[in-house]
Amino acid sequence: MTHATGCRRGEVRIGMVSFAHMHAYSYARAVRSMAGATLAGIADDSEERGQAASREFGAPYYRDVDKLFAADIDAVIVCSENARHREHVVAAAQAGKHVLCEKPIATTREDAAAMVKECRARGVRLATAFPVRHAPPIIRAKHLIDEGRIGKVLAVSGTNHGRMPGGWFIDRALSGGGAVLDHTVHVADLLRWFLADEAERVYAEVDTRMHDVAIDDCGTLCIEFRNGAFATLDPSWSRPRAYPTWGDVTMEIVGTSGVVSVDVFAQVLVHASDPQNAVLYRHWGDDMDFALVRDFVQAVREGTPPAASGVDGMRALEIALAAYESAREGRPVELSWTD
Repeated sequence: MTHATGCRRGEVRIGMVSFAHMHAYSYARAVRSMAGATLAGIADDSEERGQAASREFGAPYYRDVDKLFAADIDAVIVCSENARHREHVVAAAQAGKHVLCEKPIATTREDAAAMVKECRARGVRLATAFPVRHAPPIIRAKHLIDEGRIGKVLAVSGTNHGRMPGGWFIDRALSGGGAVLDHTVHVADLLRWFLADEAERVYAEVDTRMHDVAIDDCGTLCIEFRNGAFATLDPSWSRPRAYPTWGDVTMEIVGTSGVVSVDVFAQVLVHASDPQNAVLYRHWGDDMDFALVRDFVQAVREGTPPAASGVDGMRALEIALAAYESAREGRPVELSWTD
């Protein structure tokens, strides 16, 4: 049995498992630009995609993921299709590699629980890729809530809109769900973090209204928490291709003595481009993907918990899955929390 407790050297050597998810490119750039971290290998079952990433980032390519796990690496970042996360995370843990897994952590609670269990048994860190936790506006909002500046939080109104991504994201066998799964987990994680509490009930309406796809592209959720707070969320793929930016994360947090309004991606320059015949938003704020990867590297190097664990990923997933169940059955769904 292989166990890993941390990185015994100053440099953390990281492998990338698949570039199926577009965030893989941002994470790879972060590793490449980070002091004390090295991108030491890339595995991808698409040889064309893997070889292209290998050339772009200057790391060796492995067609067989097991050969990457056998290489001289400390950790991996898993960006494969959602339905393959369990396969890759469990194999990495069995090889003694720490894991940062793209969200949603899995497509079923059973898969997520198996991933958490295996990583615990092998003594490896399992982090969930929730980069929005690292956005300065979100961190500031968390501080204001924890300092009691708005009193007790009563309600939150949130959005996580985006463009319809296409590709495997609209193939249910690979994605596990559409917009509601894709976008609910980000804000569900923030709500749990802000409130230091668990959801106990979810009611949702889910539909396909905006695109000719065989999967959900819109929805509305109402999430009730054990402490009496509730939140509403619109996680829809409602951004048209012509919109200046791909999406948003906004939250209106209402407390007994104040309100905090958060617009995570508001730090932009407006760029009117004649060549592209479009108005574009160019983000100039801090790079939350870099901060996410830096947090993971620190967890590997120092043996400390990551900001968002595998359990955090599983809890957020369960809220999204409860939304689908609620929409199917036309009733609120109760949540019970066990590891």
